[in-house]
Amino acid sequence: MAMTVHCDIVSAEKQLFSGLVELVVASGVEGDLGVMPGHAPLLTRLKPGPVRIKTQDGNEEVFYVSGGFLEVQPKLVTVLADTADRAQDMDQAEAEQAKQRAKEALEGKNTEMDYTRAAATLAEATARLRTIEQIKKMAKR
Repeated sequence: MAMTVHCDIVSAEKQLFSGLVELVVASGVEGDLGVMPGHAPLLTRLKPGPVRIKTQDGNEEVFYVSGGFLEVQPKLVTVLADTADRAQDMDQAEAEQAKQRAKEALEGKNTEMDYTRAAATLAEATARLRTIEQIKKMAKR
């Protein structure tokens, strides 16, 4: 049996996952990182994007986080997200529409949204689509 570490993925609204994992992969502000049992203690900010876990039984799951923190302790990995969803629960069409609206706002076609909010919305929609693509790739395996 492979080595494991306990992982919790939580947001302000709910706990999405709690269990033993072999691997956690997340998008940190300084790049993607992978955490396995025995990883050095770490605290880093997360940027919007996918968080992938490999459970102790070998299954993989993907979650979307809109940002937050990843904390690694000797026996616990915690993903504390601003908001989070299971990737399979996300709506691709909705994310594509949000991305298009944000692009239009950045181009000045939509005056309802300010530039800063439009840029943040665009980044989040792009990250959601990247997460959806990751789950589709996993399903093809």
